[in-house]
Amino acid sequence: MSQTIVRLQGLELRNIKNVEFGKIEMPNSYQNERRYNNSEILGLYGQNGSGKTAVIDTMYFLQKFMTGESIEKKLTDYINMKKESAELKASFIIFEDNIMYDVDYNICIGREKDNFAVIEKESLSCSKIIEDKKINNKTIFMEFKRDNREDIFTPKKRLEELLDENKEDKTDLIVAKKMAEKSNCSYIFGTNSREIFFKKYDGKFQQYSFIIKRLFEFAVKDLFVINNVHSGVISANIVLPMAFRIDSENNGVKGDLPVSLLETTILDNEDLKILRNIIEEINTVLYTIIPGLRIEIKEYGSQLMDNGEEGHKIELMSSREGMPSFPIRMESEGIIKIISILNALIQAFSDPSICLAIDELDAGIFEYILGELLQIFDESAKGQLIFTSHNLRALEMLEKESIMFSTTNSSNQYIHMKNIKQSNNLRDVYLRSITLGGQKEEIYKETSSLKIARAFRRAGRCVKNNE
Repeated sequence: MSQTIVRLQGLELRNIKNVEFGKIEMPNSYQNERRYNNSEILGLYGQNGSGKTAVIDTMYFLQKFMTGESIEKKLTDYINMKKESAELKASFIIFEDNIMYDVDYNICIGREKDNFAVIEKESLSCSKIIEDKKINNKTIFMEFKRDNREDIFTPKKRLEELLDENKEDKTDLIVAKKMAEKSNCSYIFGTNSREIFFKKYDGKFQQYSFIIKRLFEFAVKDLFVINNVHSGVISANIVLPMAFRIDSENNGVKGDLPVSLLETTILDNEDLKILRNIIEEINTVLYTIIPGLRIEIKEYGSQLMDNGEEGHKIELMSSREGMPSFPIRMESEGIIKIISILNALIQAFSDPSICLAIDELDAGIFEYILGELLQIFDESAKGQLIFTSHNLRALEMLEKESIMFSTTNSSNQYIHMKNIKQSNNLRDVYLRSITLGGQKEEIYKETSSLKIARAFRRAGRCVKNNE
């Protein structure tokens, strides 16, 4: 049985946070290469507040859309305050045997009068490629508009192809549309719609059913998004959220398993089993990154849980050779950050369908270790890694196609550096461009050390006067 592989090609953002328009491209797409069995790394660099985190936040919401979850109220805050709507386009390549589908998923989010975000429009478009030959141009094969009360979805030709196989689906599609609007979730990927679109079709709708199902599975199983909320609870020394995916013969499980850093954690039988699997995989790699370090689970016996079931009271311990174990919360923020993402990194290292997006990858991590991890991933991994960082070590370790920079132009927010020769040090070129320019967009909004010092003096005088 052949493996289906889904790879992200790029993202386009419109009116999301401070980004009026920005486009990022994964290295293979940027170089017009249709490969799926090699690592792809994309690092985003730039000034504070220049739109790097907007990319990771967009991927977080993209995952929510594609798994059919209801829109969170806070999404309204991500729509540019000067605009009434925001748009996202995600591009994918789906590989199976000698067939490829070049797919775009577009979604438009509007702001209602009561300050709620709603899905105004979403669509899927694709073109088919067989043995590197493009069979057709990319066209929309499914589009849903909130204000269109007459059509279930368009184009009508696609709807007719679906109904040709089962006329009874029409009523179910009407119900699914109403349920999606009521739940404020994606119509294409919503729970009720999936029951119809995922059926086995033998006619023309078969390939479109295949695409929707594979994109949904990618969002559920293969897309990891580790945003600043994840890092924030680590920095606050509250929770260690362990991003994981555990595969088995029959099925698998993926998510974040939170382990308290303030006190012992109570886990049920299933979560304890998952934690043991995570720790076993992590320890295989961890001691090579932090010499001699291993993680242990200390169990304090059973305790009744709120739901009446018996739970297990546990604490994560840090163990080094020749030293007594101590609670993991006593380790540095950097080590805890590595532990929290390590299982996801292991998955991305070995699986070409995994896409791992991490905000502020460098937070608390020693820059030499950061560089080593990125270099190893670049040379030997199979999956995709997208990250933001302020540490410039990656600029010396990765190819220029693997780095994009945010700009001061909100209408063209992300760029690749131009005129980079093979012998150039990208870090030096970047620092030189900050001070001297020379790129197609300004990449740094100039600050004045004199103005900053003057502002500090004024603020200091105000504090003294208030006293």
